[in-house]
Amino acid sequence: MQQIAFTAHHKAELVSVPDLPNSLGDREVRGRTVLSLTSPGTELNWQYNGKEFPAYPGYACIFRVDAVGPAVTAFAPGDIVYGGGPHREYQSLEDREVARLPTGVAPEQAVFGRLAAVSMSALILTSARPPARVLVTGLGPVGNLAAQVFQSCGYRVTAADPIADRCADARSRGLKDVRSSLEGLADELAGTIGLHLECSGHEQAVLDGAKLVAEGSEIVLIGVPWQRRTELYSFELLNTMFYRYVTVRSGWEWRVPRFPERFSHNSIADNLEAAMRWIAEGRLNVTDMAEVRPVTEAQQVYEGLLARNLSRSSVIFDWRRQA
Repeated sequence: MQQIAFTAHHKAELVSVPDLPNSLGDREVRGRTVLSLTSPGTELNWQYNGKEFPAYPGYACIFRVDAVGPAVTAFAPGDIVYGGGPHREYQSLEDREVARLPTGVAPEQAVFGRLAAVSMSALILTSARPPARVLVTGLGPVGNLAAQVFQSCGYRVTAADPIADRCADARSRGLKDVRSSLEGLADELAGTIGLHLECSGHEQAVLDGAKLVAEGSEIVLIGVPWQRRTELYSFELLNTMFYRYVTVRSGWEWRVPRFPERFSHNSIADNLEAAMRWIAEGRLNVTDMAEVRPVTEAQQVYEGLLARNLSRSSVIFDWRRQA
């Protein structure tokens, strides 16, 4: 079968990998991929720009079920489902790792439930409650959806990104307060922010947010700081945090259990299903959020994502064009 692989630094190829084994596990769900969604931050910074090859990117896909194991009761051949699999022609996952698409939602939309769910762990864990004001910095796919998630839950969201196209896209999706910069906003916003969701991975954005949040508020680092961007000294950030009594913590989504547990009533799986349901209900707008490209264009796609010269900041690989 075919799979996208990073075979060298800045080299993406469609390669042949071994077929799945003929035997089927008791709880296995297997099928042909319909489409898979890129996660630009993780795939570019961790793998495409990485040093260990080959690397096999991808963790969000939609596939058509071809076969299920004898213990599987929730899915049947012909079902169209979500799975956390890579950019690969066929998927094979345990049944609890698979989610049924809500009625009426297209695969190209449902797959964005994965990126919307990234910030939902912060939604569960934060002490800020609606109608608190939330600041979101960085409006790539994850930040855009984080702003939509929190606004749809009753928070007053201010979102910011220096890239004009991202700001325009955010406004087109119903975000009410979108700024190109936080500069000069101290008189308006200082002391009013109950939660800062930092989705850019830029240290200046963390400091800017720390100066605006209310005393005792939270900053959640959802964007990974993949590289140093400024010449800031840590003293300025630490000093601001200390005297504003700010809690800064990782936005690592896996702090929430992957699946429901006896005394834990939220999970990654619950977040994913809720995100797809909210997309189906129109609470989250993901229409035309990604370019749809054939898997044979993997190299052009990742080059474009890295150079930021594509029409969208994310790409869906369409595996149906391989059929």
